[in-house]
Amino acid sequence: MLKQPSQKYKAFTPVSLPNREWPNRTLSQPPIWCSVDLRDGNQALPVPMNVGQKLELFQTLVRIGFKEIEVGFPSASNTEFTFNRRLIEENRAPADVWLQVLVQAREDLIDRTVESLVGAKRAVIHLYNSTSPAQRRVVFGMSKAEILKVAVRGAQMIKDRLPRLRGTDVRLQYSPESFSATEVEFAREVSEAVMEIWQPTPEQKMILNLPDTVEVAMPNVYADQIEWICRNIKNRESLTISLHTHNDRSTGTAATELGMLAGADRVEGTLFGNGERTGNLDLVTVALNLYMHGIDPGLDLSNLNEIREIYERCTGMTVPARHPYAGELVFTAFSGSHQDAIKKGLAEWNSAKRTHWDVPYLTIDPNDIGRQYREVIRVNGQSGKGGVAYLLESEFGIMLPKEMQREFGPIANDEVDRLGREVSGAELKEMFWREYIDRSSPWQLQGFQTESSNGTVRCQARLLRSGESIVLKGEGNGPLAALVHGFGTIGVPRFEIAYYSEHALGEGEEASAIAYIQVKDREGRARWGAGVDTNIELASVRAVLSALNRI
Repeated sequence: MLKQPSQKYKAFTPVSLPNREWPNRTLSQPPIWCSVDLRDGNQALPVPMNVGQKLELFQTLVRIGFKEIEVGFPSASNTEFTFNRRLIEENRAPADVWLQVLVQAREDLIDRTVESLVGAKRAVIHLYNSTSPAQRRVVFGMSKAEILKVAVRGAQMIKDRLPRLRGTDVRLQYSPESFSATEVEFAREVSEAVMEIWQPTPEQKMILNLPDTVEVAMPNVYADQIEWICRNIKNRESLTISLHTHNDRSTGTAATELGMLAGADRVEGTLFGNGERTGNLDLVTVALNLYMHGIDPGLDLSNLNEIREIYERCTGMTVPARHPYAGELVFTAFSGSHQDAIKKGLAEWNSAKRTHWDVPYLTIDPNDIGRQYREVIRVNGQSGKGGVAYLLESEFGIMLPKEMQREFGPIANDEVDRLGREVSGAELKEMFWREYIDRSSPWQLQGFQTESSNGTVRCQARLLRSGESIVLKGEGNGPLAALVHGFGTIGVPRFEIAYYSEHALGEGEEASAIAYIQVKDREGRARWGAGVDTNIELASVRAVLSALNRI
């Protein structure tokens, strides 16, 4: 890091708003919610959802109570277009749910987008183009006037095609993308030019979405930007002001809540904050933040565990254990003093001595969202996978993937049950090492080299198979893909890598890395493996061998 970062970086210039009003306001009602899980969330996944997964998640979003759902970018791919058509043709969207679609200001994309909506009951067409100085300079090489023309041309093309959607209730939405980094005067100018084309009215409002596309300042600055637009844009009464925040500075929730105080009517985000880079706004967190202040969020999160399970199954993502409200450990107290305070608070509550919730350390009643308060369970024969995983992580920094916890937990519990006593974290680590890291039969690594050319990685691995030396060679789009290919060349039954993650164990140049890999054979049997090495590539290779040794 630089000793004088100001030589390379500069602070974002705040908005001049000396008489700002939002700091003195309080929230008293929920915003209009719009889930963008199926678009913004989906595009951020290592493996995007297929149509079946998108349908399951869409149905879950409907059950939760979302009335506006961005279902995709139908002009981007056949999968996106097909999903849109299935929602409409199979009558999967309730009559009160708006199907939102995203499109850039290009004629061919707009045509395809409109085609995807034919027959829909309700639709939101979301037009966007980037407006920030960096985007104008670096990406488009355009002046402000040219960027404004792009927005106007796109708005006109959409307006001209609306007759194709007769019978569909259509709302129009515009986003000056990268609004948070755009001069507020220019963002207003572009937005008003689009309004001039679309002619919104108080009865037929247009959605003006003002995204914090990349967090470039503290959340109070974003709130100032929102209030400035709300106070200075023409025909405010004909607009639904919408927020779409990201989490680059880890303040997406704060930016949204302050933006709501600043006058926004609507909020876009995803379940549990899945999104590009550090993520989108977490809608669950904002909704339950309102709930804990006595405000009905208008979303049914009463079975949050089930929602989390569906989200994880459809997206392949994992909700972190410390994630607000939904994390596995957020209603678990490990500290004795915390446990005592919570017990006494719950006893007071259960005795009906209080009318309003005020239990130490618990901001809401876990039962309200289908969860339970748990004390820490020290690991013995009665312990679950959560306690095993917690000790490995808290004492040794071993952060097991959730599915691997489900595999190793019973293995550890069987051993602990055999011992008939409580075990330490060190003993659990020894069990883990014995089960995964120290596996050396039939496969054992002796050497591994790779080389790359034209996007193809070639590997050569020297291995022992049951004591016999073997050299395999393979190629693929990465070291692990090349290794998998190499095993196929020596007659090993086909398998695939279904999951991969890694992290450092400790700090410094000599710190080891640990890799976790799940492999599946052609019968669909899954096994986990783990490998440790100071070289992350070798740790990954060792993890593959560990998994194969356990099949």
